[in-house]
Amino acid sequence: MYIETTEKLLDFIEKSPTAFQAVDEMQKRLTENGFEVLSEKEYWKLVPGGKYLVTRNNSALIAFCIPEKESRVFHIMASHSDSPSFKIKENPEIKVDNSYVKLNVEKYGGMLMAPWFDRPLSVAGRVIIRRNDGLEEKLVDIKRDLVMIPNLAIHMNREANNGVAYNPQKDLQPLFAAGNTDRTLLEIIAEQVGIKKEDIISHDLFLYNRMPGTVWGADREFVSSARLDDLQCAFASMEGLLRAQNYGSIAVHCVMDNEEVGSGTKQGAASTFLKDTLLRINMGLGRTYEEYLMTLAGSFMVSADNAHALHPNYTDKTDPTNHPVLNKGIVIKFNANQKYCTDAVSAALFKELCTKAGVPYQTFVNRSDIAGGSTLGNISNTQVPMNTVDIGLPQLAMHSPYETAGVKDTEYLVRAAEELFA
Repeated sequence: MYIETTEKLLDFIEKSPTAFQAVDEMQKRLTENGFEVLSEKEYWKLVPGGKYLVTRNNSALIAFCIPEKESRVFHIMASHSDSPSFKIKENPEIKVDNSYVKLNVEKYGGMLMAPWFDRPLSVAGRVIIRRNDGLEEKLVDIKRDLVMIPNLAIHMNREANNGVAYNPQKDLQPLFAAGNTDRTLLEIIAEQVGIKKEDIISHDLFLYNRMPGTVWGADREFVSSARLDDLQCAFASMEGLLRAQNYGSIAVHCVMDNEEVGSGTKQGAASTFLKDTLLRINMGLGRTYEEYLMTLAGSFMVSADNAHALHPNYTDKTDPTNHPVLNKGIVIKFNANQKYCTDAVSAALFKELCTKAGVPYQTFVNRSDIAGGSTLGNISNTQVPMNTVDIGLPQLAMHSPYETAGVKDTEYLVRAAEELFA
């Protein structure tokens, strides 16, 4: 079962090179299983037993199930669709001495830059095109090895193995073509979409790692792939929602965008997307605003964003008593300064949930002398306050274009999500 779930995860990640494709894949999977697509621009007609989804910016998605019997509780699992990458700038081609053409890119999120060198890369995202009756959005994925960021040879930088301070404007621009080409990136995209280059008005395009995910290790116990943070949690949340049968709560699968750059967008955790959706569910069920606030007070959210595992070569970087390990279960994340919003109540609720689901859990706290990152939970709580636990799946090489996790842990989170939504 663990390998089967992992293979499904890798298939989902392969089809999701950017947040736009990830949301599109989730929408396809959910609609195949009876979810009705709603629009924020239209009236919602909700019924008991109904299953629905809504998207914002086509890069964030919320799916929810209304139980047959009346429920005054939201059970939410929130994750995010984006991962660190390089975004293609406007007018991207840069000619180099009539010998090469490279693409002008900028960093998106806080990534490990060194692993991006010498890998087959391509470009994916979306373009906005001109139509006779207005504008249309098209997804784009150039499904071939298109560009690469070549390293500088050791002979030209003898200090390379002593550490390099990379300049993203100088060192991380990908090689696109030989200097004698007349082709541009947008021409290649236009050919794929079947339009004229002139009809592309604007774009949100990103580099992505083309190396396929793999299961490896002496006992096939590890999985490595691009974008495990945080598509591993988004996938597990969706699978749990689909596996759940008799929903005892209003089950909500929430996937936000732009977590890697602070969540401060209309489709991010700091936006009103989740709040607006929960309010419209409340109104669709004929309830008052006071009843909505009462529902929030009794609800529970699981903020699911991957966690740092004990590193075999850097054991000194972790807390001496709270360092999770791959394949040992879901990680509950704590931070006294509320970078994670787990407290005694929400931790206890989640531990009991894991016990009921029959899955193991672990704890993570940063070393007291090392600052950690933040995630969705505390940001979302400013809009929809409720008991919330921050959790994740343990992984190595977070924010690398090729990350590593354990094959068992995805299935553990699927089962926990199924229990949460049941």
